[in-house]
Amino acid sequence: MRNFASPRVYLPALALLVLALLPLFIKNPYNLHILAIILFWAYLASAWNIVGGFAGQLSLGHGVYVATGAYVSSMLFANTGLSPWIGMFIGGAAAALLGFIVGYPTLRLKGAYYALATVGFAEGFRVILISTEKIGSWDTGGAQGFLVPLMGNAPQYMQFMSKVPYYYIALALVLMIIGFCVWIDRSKLGYYLTALREDEDAALALGINTARTKLIAATLSAFFTGVGGVYYAQLIRYLEPSAISGPMMSNQIVFLAIVGGKGSVLGPAIGGVLLTVVGEITRIFFGQVMGLHLFLYGLIVVLFVIFKPRGVIEFCENAYGRLLRLLGEGGEKRGREDAGVKESDH
Repeated sequence: MRNFASPRVYLPALALLVLALLPLFIKNPYNLHILAIILFWAYLASAWNIVGGFAGQLSLGHGVYVATGAYVSSMLFANTGLSPWIGMFIGGAAAALLGFIVGYPTLRLKGAYYALATVGFAEGFRVILISTEKIGSWDTGGAQGFLVPLMGNAPQYMQFMSKVPYYYIALALVLMIIGFCVWIDRSKLGYYLTALREDEDAALALGINTARTKLIAATLSAFFTGVGGVYYAQLIRYLEPSAISGPMMSNQIVFLAIVGGKGSVLGPAIGGVLLTVVGEITRIFFGQVMGLHLFLYGLIVVLFVIFKPRGVIEFCENAYGRLLRLLGEGGEKRGREDAGVKESDH
């Protein structure tokens, strides 16, 4: 049974309490919307981390799965009245199926060839979205985009007049994906993924079916990314093909995970929060310069890859370890364990 007097228990509980109470002190709808967006990006970065971090496969086309979840759920909602709450599972399943179909041939490629294959597929998918205006009798919007029907304050359709529920849904998604990553990190699948990330040939020699393991990771990652797409559709209520499936979406997901610390449990989520805040600050002060936040993203990624390849998580785990020691428990090793970083990551 957990000792609730331990800092390792009450510190995370305190952090959760602060996040849960945040909307009580932030009343401005715009600020709440930004918080929901920050959590959304943290969620997507963590979903990408399953294949890009744990499995070490550099996917540069995850915008496809965001778009798949968003379009499938929104079209079902617009044409059949199916609630996006249920659409989350169907959109996620559609994205997972697509992830399986794409991953089966491409995951046999290695290194840059796999990354290039995902770029090519994502670009093709984006062109199809732009050029397709109808699927049967269902309107997709084509290049003009798809407008999600507005239902007013309808919780059963995941639509609210206040931004507070969107914040809590995003927070629940982040907690769910972090919990899932903790499970992966401690499971047999996690050890298989770590082995193939460190040395695929050695993992194969040990009897690990690396092709199947990578395919499982890609399918799971696509599923959770598709679920995020459903949430995005209800939050923004407008799907623009190039914005949701284009390189800006896909690259940003990767940037967040790399800066945060791919391959760790909390790193991508921390990177999602940090870089999204940087992006919003850039827009506020330099909004007239288009794409400046992406330039800064790129610059930060380059600096981290060169000087701190393990990402922001390295600073966080050291600070957490010092805090634990200050409170009389553990040290840096425990900080790393709590941050979900294995010794093999060093």
